[in-house]
Amino acid sequence: MNLAQIPLTQAAQVIALDLPADLSQRLSALGLRINSEVKVLRRGWLGGPLQLRVGGTEIMLRRDAAQGIKVRLISSEMPSACSAEVVA
Repeated sequence: MNLAQIPLTQAAQVIALDLPADLSQRLSALGLRINSEVKVLRRGWLGGPLQLRVGGTEIMLRRDAAQGIKVRLISSEMPSACSAEVVA
């Protein structure tokens, strides 16, 4: 699956960058690199750019570039051990 295909606000992990070297370097400098977590916050109309959140940074990326970024979805479910209720 590529970055342009994931649902809005779904967390995903970058597994491969199939992009020109200069674009890969620029994105890496912004935090978008292999094993980083990314979310698509918004999609521009009519094939417009994607607004992404990578760590604490938000960036805009063209859809054709997003199609070259391979991702896998990260489950949003919390393990049952982490959802224990705190009693005061």
